[in-house]
Formats: sequence, structure tokens, C-alpha cells
Amino acid sequence: MKAPFVGPHHPGGRARLRPPRLPEWRRESLRTTLWFVPTLQILGAAALFAVTYAIDRAAYDGDVTLPSWVNNGGADAARSILVGIAAALITVIGLVFSITIVALTLASTQFGPRMLRKFVRDRGTQVTLGTFVATSLYAVLGLGSISNGARGDFVPHLSITVAFGLVLADLGLLIYFIHHVAESIQLPQVIASIAQDLSTAIEAEAIGGERDRNGPERPAGDSAEDLIARIEAAGAVVPATRSGYLQFIGYETLVAIATENDAVVRLSYRPGHFVVEGLPLATVWPAGAAGDVARALDRAHATGPHRTLTQDLAFAIDQLVEIAIRALSPAVNDTFSALTCIDWLGDGLCKISAHWNPRDVHRDPDGRVRVIAAEASYARFVDRSFDKIRQAGRGMPAVMMRQLEALARIMEYTTTAEQRTVLLAQAAMVLRSSEEAIPEEGDRADVRRRYDTVMAVVERLAGD
Repeated sequence: MKAPFVGPHHPGGRARLRPPRLPEWRRESLRTTLWFVPTLQILGAAALFAVTYAIDRAAYDGDVTLPSWVNNGGADAARSILVGIAAALITVIGLVFSITIVALTLASTQFGPRMLRKFVRDRGTQVTLGTFVATSLYAVLGLGSISNGARGDFVPHLSITVAFGLVLADLGLLIYFIHHVAESIQLPQVIASIAQDLSTAIEAEAIGGERDRNGPERPAGDSAEDLIARIEAAGAVVPATRSGYLQFIGYETLVAIATENDAVVRLSYRPGHFVVEGLPLATVWPAGAAGDVARALDRAHATGPHRTLTQDLAFAIDQLVEIAIRALSPAVNDTFSALTCIDWLGDGLCKISAHWNPRDVHRDPDGRVRVIAAEASYARFVDRSFDKIRQAGRGMPAVMMRQLEALARIMEYTTTAEQRTVLLAQAAMVLRSSEEAIPEEGDRADVRRRYDTVMAVVERLAGD
């Protein structure tokens, strides 16, 4: 019988908790904010002004001589120049913010509210906003540095010249930003960008899994199957401390804590799943180690109000599926955008079929099983990619034919019979849907020809 819930603040802990390392999650979190990059640029502008101000002071005191091309006007002219720069940039900043808000509004309306984070995390937008704000701050600092002194009015000539250079850079950046926004809100570009995120996430998972499997670990101790049986019989359940989407799991931290306590942790969820406060998040065996592991688990995972691409490949798939469903809705009726989404989904599944080999068991340096992750199913990715689009495109020959063409391409990259079985099940569902929902015999024949192509690929691969 299982032990009762053990909360994350159980007093029986003995392990020395190591600070969790969440580099990927923190990087993604900072990337999806509009303030981080502009803040760094503002600090850089302040540092740049400190340097140019020090040089201007040295030139004012006669310690250095500035080049002839440096601005050498008087105090009144300097104030006019810096005031003009600061005022103009404030106006441009308002324009940039307006363009950004319009782009976000269009994205939310056309692509869905979940696409907003895709635009917010765009580096071009963040750098543009930060550059204009930083230049404005630099001009204000220069304006405040103009003062009276024993040698007459102090004018930061080098700082004014640098401000001129920053303004010229801002003009070029403004032209780039307008072009960038006009390009980024085009639907094919949005779809291709999401597909690139999916490819990057697949590559990261494949490389990480290959590195883990080629590591120094050698299996030792009990097998994962035996440990799962013991966990189910006598494990202590650790509840979630807050509700939300699981965004990141620090497997290395959990392995270290489980090793120190000679315990095994079985996780109930993978990143992307929604967890509810108070319900089981993991199970620990032996039950006596659950207190220490519960505290570590609370610190080694991130839960938030939204999903991220970190450790969650299905999120990018869901984004493409959402765009396709919206395109197939009667209100939009944009079949070609849906076909584009199917093409990119097929590309992603080709990569998953060829390289996806999830690591569900994490071992310590001695080769003992310490963390058992929730199962990642290949069928889950395929179903998420095809089911909703097939249902939304029921009765549309173009959509069904494109799905079967994608299945034929994916089949070429399969590495196991189980993968082919999953793809064949999807192809059969598309065929049945076409037979039931398409009235024209010619259209049904076109769909059957695509289905026959899928079967031909399967027969060829089976004969190899």
C-alpha cells in the first residue's frame, strides 16, 4: 500500500540540497520578455556615456586632445542638439511601440493568442526598442552633463559626436524594423519560423539523448521495471505545490538528490503537461526519502501559466496545428495555409522519426536508475499532428491528399516497425474519412492513389 502524500516541506530531510541548474528554462524565460534586452542596452548606454564623459573631462582639463572631427560647438548649441535628439527619439519610440502593438494584435487575431509569445520573443523587436531607449537615455545624460566650470562652460564634445553616430544607427535600425515587422507577420514566414523552432528542439533532444546514451554510465542495480513495481507497491507520493503547465524538469538535480538519499524518483508528467496543486507530481521509493526529494523536486522544476519549447516538442506541433485549424475554419477558409502547415508538420515528423529516441531512465554515475521520466510516445506526436487537422478538413480532398503525401514522406524516415504501424493507422483513418465525406468519386480516387503510395513505401521498406 502506498504511503500518504509527503509535502515538499517535510521536516525529515538530511540531504544537502544543491542549487538547481535551469539554464534552458531561464534562457527561454528571459527571451520571452520585452524588458531584458532593452535593459542590457540601457546599461550599455550608461557605461558608454561614462567612458565618453571621462574623456570629455580629460579634454576639458587639458590632459588629452580630441580629434578635429569631434563636435566643437558651444554650450547652447550642444543643449539644442541633445534636446532635439532626445525629443525625436521619444517620438520614434512611441512609433515603434505602436507598430509592435499593431503587429501583436494582428498576430493574435490571425494566428491565435498563443502566437503572441512568438512575436514577443523576437530579437529584432527587442533590440530595436532597446536601441532607441538607450540612445534617448544617452542624449539625456549628455544634456545633464553640460555645466559651468573654472575654464568656462563644460561641453561634452565627444559625447555629442557619439550621440550623432547613435542617431544614424537608429535611422538604419528603424528601416530594418519596419521591414522586419512587415515580413514577420506574413503567414508563411510565421509557419516556417515555428517549424524551425521545432527542428531546433528536435535536434537538441536528439543530441542530448545521444550524449547521454554514449556517456560513461553502465547499467547496474535493479532494472527500471523492478523499480517501477516497488514504487507502485510502497512508494510515497509527492504532490504538486502549484498548478500550471510543467515547463522544465532539472533531471540532473533530481539524479543528484536521489543518489544522496539512495532513492528512486518516478515522475508522473513531462514538460507540457498541466499539473494541479495537491495531485501527484512524482512517486519516491523508499518512502523515507520522500521528504528530501520533495524539496528538491519543488526547486528543480518550473511551472507556469503557459507552455514553452524547452523540453516540450509537442508545443511547436500544437502551434502549427492551431494555425491549420484556424485556416480551415469557415470564417477564414484559407486552405493553402493549412497545406503549408501540413508540409512543415511532415518535415518535423521526418526528423522525429529518424532521430527521436527519448531517454526515460536517468542513472547516477554508478549506473543505477535514479529518475524514471514519464513516457514520451512517438504515437502522441503523430496523433497531435494529424488528428485535429483531419477532423477539421473532413470532406476536403486537398487536405486529405496532402496529409497522405506527408505520411508517405515520413514513412521514408521511419526506423522501426512500430513507427510504421502508427503512420499506417493515420493513413487508414484519412482514407476512411475520405470515403465517408467526399461525394465525388474522382476526388475519392485521388485520395486512394495517395494512400496506395503510402502502402507502396511500406512494402518497399518491409522488403529491404
